[in-house]
Amino acid sequence: MSTKLANPAPLGLMGFGMTTILLNIHNAGFFPVDSMILAMGIFYGGLSQVLVGMMCFKRGDTFGTTAFTSYGLFWLTLVGLIVMPYMGLPASPAHFMGWYLALWGIFTGFMFIGSLCYPVAKQVVFGSLTVLFFLLAARDFTGSQFIGTIAGIEGIFCGASAIYFAMAQVLNNEYGRTILPIGEKKPAVEMPLEQVAA
Repeated sequence: MSTKLANPAPLGLMGFGMTTILLNIHNAGFFPVDSMILAMGIFYGGLSQVLVGMMCFKRGDTFGTTAFTSYGLFWLTLVGLIVMPYMGLPASPAHFMGWYLALWGIFTGFMFIGSLCYPVAKQVVFGSLTVLFFLLAARDFTGSQFIGTIAGIEGIFCGASAIYFAMAQVLNNEYGRTILPIGEKKPAVEMPLEQVAA
């Protein structure tokens, strides 16, 4: 007996989107990193996305498995980088953090290319996330607070785009029609051979 599996993507997108907004409100300079951001990074941004990645694996979704598992582990490693210095381990220098963020930017750039096969809303999430990682890397390489503020503002947009995409999938599925447009790609229509030859 086959069991219909739910679409796990909205859960992962919400975990990513909400945690990204909260961290980037900090990056924009509105408040310092505190236990709330760290808790979101561990549980909603981290563990929930890893769980969603495993659910995508069950559905045979290579893109979703790669994206959600990777970004879930990103949040867990980021929390570790923040917390471990308080446990007596040496903190990572700013320029090395720049390389860490740049590598995530390169990975996300490839994921953005992959997202071009999907709805526009998904492309916006991965495109804006690519920009965010490189802005954060530039901040750490240069020490520029201004670049950090710009990254924070851009990151808030990135997180909001993920929340929009998540809620669009939920609402459109529940109502059986388009409530929130996501720019779905229409399948290409093949022309009859005689029309092509004409």
